[in-house]
Amino acid sequence: MLAEGLVEPTDMELYICNADGSELRQLTDLGNANWSPFFHPSGKKILFSSNFEASRGFPFNLYLIDIDGKNLERVTHGETFDAFPVFSNDGKKLAFSSNRNNGGGRDTNLFIAEWQD
Repeated sequence: MLAEGLVEPTDMELYICNADGSELRQLTDLGNANWSPFFHPSGKKILFSSNFEASRGFPFNLYLIDIDGKNLERVTHGETFDAFPVFSNDGKKLAFSSNRNNGGGRDTNLFIAEWQD
């Protein structure tokens, strides 16, 4: 894949630090690919995409975790690809990309959901 300019994400964990790069600390230690993080509007949690529960690379689902790395919670329960989560500024809406409902192809669509804490 590398020879073709393609990359298959594996063994990626999330880290967090201050804006100046100080106090770097590991947020996840789940295995597989943990990526596309986005802060919850409260600043106390991070939503991200992961395939850590998958044995063959898929599915990717969204997970929520406290900024201290505790209280991991699964948010989506798809069988394909959910990633790139973004909260509205007021925290009432969640937008994310997904391959769900695409007839088994690779089309990725945007989904918008009402968020309830």
